[in-house]
Amino acid sequence: METETWNVRMSIDSDGRLTRAEARLTGKPDTVLVGEGTARANPDDENVPDIGRELAVARALSELSHQLAHLTVQDIESRTHQPVTHLRT
Repeated sequence: METETWNVRMSIDSDGRLTRAEARLTGKPDTVLVGEGTARANPDDENVPDIGRELAVARALSELSHQLAHLTVQDIESRTHQPVTHLRT
């Protein structure tokens, strides 16, 4: 069995109450996917940077996951010439 390694590199940038995260998938041949997520602390709430980072990262990973699922659907449909209905995101 051959083992492949795909990596997700997470970059997080905070500016006051706004946090941005970028999840970049590498290692899949000929494909680089990038998901982005943001989080903004409500002005009425305590600013807790850990929560902002967690939420921004979760959103970036969710977007990355949806992109990968969409790519999978396209790959299946290009080979089968049939619509895929159960993997749609």
